[in-house]
Amino acid sequence: MIGGGQGAFIGAIHRKAAAMDGLIELSCGAFSTSADKSLASGRELGLPENRIYPDFKTMIEREKQLPASERIHFVSIVTPNFAHFEPAMLALENGFHVVIEKPMTFTLEEAKQLARKVKETGLLLCLTHTYAGYPMVKQARYMVARGDFGKIRKIYVAYPQGWLSELSEKEGNAQAAWRTDPSKSGKAGAMGDIGTHAAHLAEYISGQKIEKLSADIQTIVPGRLLDDDGAALLRFDGGASGVLVATQVAAGEENALHISVYGEKGGLSWHQMEPNSLEIKWQDKPNEIYRAGQGYLSEVALHNCRTPAGHPEGYIEAFANLYRNFALSLQAHLQGQKTDPALIEFPDVQDGVRGMAFIDNIIASGKSEQKWTTFTI
Repeated sequence: MIGGGQGAFIGAIHRKAAAMDGLIELSCGAFSTSADKSLASGRELGLPENRIYPDFKTMIEREKQLPASERIHFVSIVTPNFAHFEPAMLALENGFHVVIEKPMTFTLEEAKQLARKVKETGLLLCLTHTYAGYPMVKQARYMVARGDFGKIRKIYVAYPQGWLSELSEKEGNAQAAWRTDPSKSGKAGAMGDIGTHAAHLAEYISGQKIEKLSADIQTIVPGRLLDDDGAALLRFDGGASGVLVATQVAAGEENALHISVYGEKGGLSWHQMEPNSLEIKWQDKPNEIYRAGQGYLSEVALHNCRTPAGHPEGYIEAFANLYRNFALSLQAHLQGQKTDPALIEFPDVQDGVRGMAFIDNIIASGKSEQKWTTFTI
């Protein structure tokens, strides 16, 4: 692991998710830019001191020198956005597979470079778009692809949060500080942090790609350096139109991500804060509620369920599904075996490129006087 040391939120989530299925073992780490903090973090996690490194360059160099039976197979990068590209590229150059937090890089050009390196090396890269790991999101995607709703016409996706309703970055909130700092987060605030999740979810479930957008991007809280609120009208390459909202100043909201997708015959709705239910709506018959763990679900949805129906699964389990599918793919890769990519899929480097392109395009659209701007990569 690179990053995720003492006091870090997302590093602990990754470790719990990776360990859930017994397929992955944390073997070493460079957990902080402070060598002392990295050492203390590694000790807390029970690692031997010779596998706790002062920085990621030392870690990758020394791990590469170990016998194949001892060295790591992949790195998990859980640093802020600005510190994604360099360790990811170094890992790939030295033969290590990569799991990486989103957004994948600091700039679109860096994302394209990683994509080229993944193609060149044939190594695997998993981008942790958490919400793609939920069983009922996979069920929704399956039903859309199967044509249950006919041609998809309309997509609504919104991600309201309220945690940045005040200038928390000036009040000692470390998570707020780096996410609202252009030197660490990049050119986007809310749109980079949660807007990319909403855009990925819309494309993931619908099977269509954003091709045009018309955005309104705002910074609501005085003194903030990046956007904390925004919305966009969307046009998709399959003919659907859509609306995307991402805001971190919806006071009182937690992580209320929700999506509705409508076709010719009916539609669906999924809410992240009630993740085990999928509402199906029909034009000519009563609505239905699909529930996680039930035998009537698709094979891919059931593959991503762990417990019998009625036992709640949530955020960490969705994260764990990404890690498990990545681990199963990596095992097959190492053994020269073929896999069913539809069953054990996970967001990859191309999703990362589209995420960075989304940031570039939506910020540019927000600054443009044109009604519609073309989504370019």
